[in-house]
Amino acid sequence: MNEFTQDTLPQELLPPYLRQLPQTGRTYGTLSYNRRSKCWVVKGDPSVTEMCKRLFPGSAGSRRGEARFTAHRRMVGDLCWLMLRFPLEVAARDRAMWDKAVADARQHAIRKEQAALMPQRMTPPEGAFTGELRPFQQEGLAFLLQHDRCLLADEMGLGKTVQALAYLASTDSFPALVIPPAHLTRNWTEEAVRFLRLKGEMPRVHVIRGLKPYELPEADIYIMHYLLLRGWKEVLPSLPFRAVIFDEVQELRHAGTEKYSAASLLSESCERVIGLSGTPIYNTGGEIWNVINILDFHFLGDWESFSREWCYGYGNAVVVKPDLLGAYLRCEGLMLRRTKQEVLRELPPKRRLVQELDWNDKLYAQLMEPVLPDLMRWKSDGTLTPQTRAMLEESISQHARQATGVAKAPYVCQFVRALLDSGEKVLLFAHHHQVMDAYKKELKHYSPGFITGRETVNAKAMAVDRFMAGRTNVLCISLRAASGLNLQRATCVVFGELDWSPAVHSQAEDRAHRMGQEDSLLCYYLVSPQGSDAVMQEALGLKVSQFVGLMGDTPASPAESAAAASQARRHVEQLVAQMEEYK
Repeated sequence: MNEFTQDTLPQELLPPYLRQLPQTGRTYGTLSYNRRSKCWVVKGDPSVTEMCKRLFPGSAGSRRGEARFTAHRRMVGDLCWLMLRFPLEVAARDRAMWDKAVADARQHAIRKEQAALMPQRMTPPEGAFTGELRPFQQEGLAFLLQHDRCLLADEMGLGKTVQALAYLASTDSFPALVIPPAHLTRNWTEEAVRFLRLKGEMPRVHVIRGLKPYELPEADIYIMHYLLLRGWKEVLPSLPFRAVIFDEVQELRHAGTEKYSAASLLSESCERVIGLSGTPIYNTGGEIWNVINILDFHFLGDWESFSREWCYGYGNAVVVKPDLLGAYLRCEGLMLRRTKQEVLRELPPKRRLVQELDWNDKLYAQLMEPVLPDLMRWKSDGTLTPQTRAMLEESISQHARQATGVAKAPYVCQFVRALLDSGEKVLLFAHHHQVMDAYKKELKHYSPGFITGRETVNAKAMAVDRFMAGRTNVLCISLRAASGLNLQRATCVVFGELDWSPAVHSQAEDRAHRMGQEDSLLCYYLVSPQGSDAVMQEALGLKVSQFVGLMGDTPASPAESAAAASQARRHVEQLVAQMEEYK
C-alpha cells in the first residue's frame, strides 16, 4: 500500500467530507481532545449536541451540552462530515493532534478505496517464502495486505500460520513479534524456519523466556507466549517491532488483566497488528469487542455504546444479531473468515500435519531416571546374550516412549481443547495407559470416551455410541485398538503418541476417512522436540521438512515410509548418546 502526504493525496479517492474542510466565520461550538478518555469532545449549542446524539448514539453517554466521539479514524471522518454543517473551533492546544487525526482518517479512506482495486489473490515475493499457497490462502494474503490491522478467523486447519508468514514475507515486516499460546511456541519456530527466507538465509528466531525482561539478541522473529506478556508490559512497546501477530487471539477475550493491558499497549505501538483465531468468540458475542479492541482500538466504539447498540443494553455482552455484527466486521475489512466447507474443493481428501509442541523437560528427565541403570548395562555389559540384549532394548524403548507421551500430554490436551472449542470432532490416539490417564484428567470437562483395551465390550460400544450420537466430541483410542471401528463423524484425527508402523497410523486415520466421504479429514501428528518422537518421525517419514501439509500432501518415498526392524536398537543408541543429560 502506498502512503501519501497531504500534498500527494489523490483527491478523487477521498469522500467529499474528507477533502479540504470549508472555512467559515461562524462556529457552533468547540472541539477538544480528552486525553484520559481518548476521545474528542464537542461542546456547543444544544442544537449541535442534540444533533450529535441523534445521529451518533455512541456520543450520548455524556452530560448535557456535550457529545463525545471515540478517537478512531472512522469516527474522525464522521466528525469531519458533521463539521460541514456545524463548523467547530478546535482548541488551540489540540490543533496539531486534530490535523494528524484528520490526516489518518484520509489515509484510511484512501486505503479502503485502494483495497477494492487490488488483486483478490496475491502471492509472496519469489525467494522470500518457500511454500506454495492454495488459491483461498492467496485470497487470505491479499486480505492481510489490504488491512494492516485485522482478524484472520479461518477455521482450524486452513493454514492461518502459513498465511501470516506469507504476509510477513510480503511486507518485509521484520523484526516481528509472534505471540502464541505456550504449547505452540515451538511450532511457530519450526514453521518460520521452514517457510521464510531473508536474503536467501533462514530467519533468525529468538524465543523469549521468563517473566523478567532482558536484553534481546538480534533476530528477525521473536516468539513469546501469552503468559509472559505481563512481565514484559513496560518493555515491549519500546522495542522496534514492525509487526505483531497474536495467534489464537481469543486468549485476549477478557479485559481487565495485566496480560490484556500489555497486549493493548504493544498493539498501540506497532504499525501492523494481525490476529489469528478460528474461535474469536467462546461464550458471548460481546467478547469480540475485547478482541477487536486489541487489533484496532475502539473500532466498535466504547463498551457502553457497543453494548447498547449491538447487545441487549448497557453492559450486556449478548449480541442481539451476531450475523449482522459479523457481516459488518467483514464489510469494514476487520475480519476474514472461511470455513472448511467453503474451500473444500481446494483441499485434498486427507491432510496430514506435523505439529511440534512444547513439553516438560523436567518431567521427562524424572521419568527416565529409573531406566538409566538399564541404559548403562546395555552400553557396557559385554556378557549380554543377543536375546537378552534385544529384550533390554525393547524394555528401554517402551519406557522412553511412555516418558515422552506423558511429558507432552498436557500440551497435547491444550491442542485438543482448541480443536474442540472450535467445533471439531476429535479422535485422539495414544499408546500407553499412563498417557491415557493424563488425557482423562486434562480433558475431563469434555467428557471424553475411551477405547484403550481396559474397557469391557459393552463399555467400548457405549463409548462409540456416545461419540457417534454427539454426546461427546472426543474419543480417546489406543493406537492398536482401532480395528473395525467406523467413526466417520470425526473431523480430526490427532496422534498424541506415535507407533513404529505407518500401517497403524493409516488404519487409525481410516476410522474416520471412508471412500465417498465429502469432507477433508485433518490428521495431526503432535511431536515433541526430544525423547522418542525424533527417531520415530524419521522411521515414519514424518520429518516436518518432508511433510507439506496444507501446501500439498505428497506421499513419503518407500524408503522413508518403511518401518525397519532395527528401530528399537537405533532408539536405544540415541538414548545412550543423550543419557548424560538426564542423570
